[in-house]
Amino acid sequence: MFEYLHLMKSEAMVLLIIFILLFIKLGKGLPNDTLLSVVQLLLLCTVVVSFGFNDTGRIFNGMFLHNTLVGFQKGILALAVYIISLVCSNWFRQTEHLAEVFVLMLSALLGMFLLISADNLLMFYLSLELSSIPVAALANFDLNRRKSSEAAMKMIMNSALASGIMLFGISLIYGLTGSLDFAQIWGQVKTEPIHMMAFVFFFAAFAFKLSVVPFHLWTADVYEGAPVPVTAFLSAVSKGAVTFAMVNVLAKVFANLSGSWYVLVVGLSVVTMLVGNLFAIRQDNILRFLAFSSIAQVGFILVGVSGQNDQATVATTYFILVYVFSNLAAFGVAAVLLSEAGITRIEQLKGLYTRSPFLAWALSLGLFSLAGVPPAAGFFGKMFLLMAGASKGNYVFIGIATLNMIISLYYYLRVVRLIFTSADKDVASLQVSRPVMFGLGICIAGIIFTGVISWIYDHIQSLV
Repeated sequence: MFEYLHLMKSEAMVLLIIFILLFIKLGKGLPNDTLLSVVQLLLLCTVVVSFGFNDTGRIFNGMFLHNTLVGFQKGILALAVYIISLVCSNWFRQTEHLAEVFVLMLSALLGMFLLISADNLLMFYLSLELSSIPVAALANFDLNRRKSSEAAMKMIMNSALASGIMLFGISLIYGLTGSLDFAQIWGQVKTEPIHMMAFVFFFAAFAFKLSVVPFHLWTADVYEGAPVPVTAFLSAVSKGAVTFAMVNVLAKVFANLSGSWYVLVVGLSVVTMLVGNLFAIRQDNILRFLAFSSIAQVGFILVGVSGQNDQATVATTYFILVYVFSNLAAFGVAAVLLSEAGITRIEQLKGLYTRSPFLAWALSLGLFSLAGVPPAAGFFGKMFLLMAGASKGNYVFIGIATLNMIISLYYYLRVVRLIFTSADKDVASLQVSRPVMFGLGICIAGIIFTGVISWIYDHIQSLV
């Protein structure tokens, strides 16, 4: 029992929080301020537990694998949820169903933890469902908005389609190999048409979850319609978990097909970067802008994935850590602007610096990092992704990725220019609560120090 609890400490902490929330809900309940403080404290404990005391081991007949790298990846996801609970605290305090929101969000996080640790296709698929279905319910929690219901419908339809596609791919793999264990499948996958067909179905499901073009059509509508905390969860936590799982599966299950899927990944990466960047230029809604920005970032993640080596694993893990800080800084400011001033359009950001210098700098640093402007950590994250992708010697591909970084500068810096442009008329200042300031402070510190402190990347490299 001690071994089970030690290897599943992150999952045990999340389950503990869920049970505490259920007991509170079944009782007299607590005021939202008190309940939110309790959840934030427990989430902080989860972050500490996830990052520390990690050993290597297998349980459940080898279906569940835990090691130091997996523990670090779980720590990144737990940190992201903790930051969301801080930067979106205004929305959480105002909702009538705070306990239910966190039960669903933590249930999805539990599924993501199991997804990263899965070493068996059956457990992998069940974990994927657990990480997807609660998020679709969360998307509908702005109960008075039709767009929220529309977002939930699109989310559940696309999740169901992606899950069905993956399940068909899994059935083909099981029929061809007679096994569900990653280690046994690896030696039996061959470069034959039927094996490639199974891989394409499997990878298409990943593409849906990551919003890879052309499987991205649901993304902007869901980001705009869902509550901002749910959008932030989808953008940072969900994408991070699926990226970790995808890198793991490609290395353990489909390594023998790497010569074939490399071409697929390169093609999808180029198209995803281009579409994400070009459509982001046209956006006026802040959340839709961040949606297409996240699509473009997925294109860069695929650049690193194409490296097909340990450096690719290190680069993608490091980039997700940086991406969490950068993206949640942007979403945190968007949440404050929406709740305090009803700001939803990019043009309304004009004069933000005079209304709140802290919010202006937090958003600007987040955008600088997403654009890859040095010395923000996003520059180093993208540099390591490009280095991992360049290990294959495809310098045309790396050149196209670099050009896309330059394109992205245009729309990110356009927003920054508006932030520091004087408003046409006098506007009231914006008040920022302490939890929001603390959460954005974590993001700012992460954006600055994750890039300049080299031992963080070295530490991730030592875990692989």
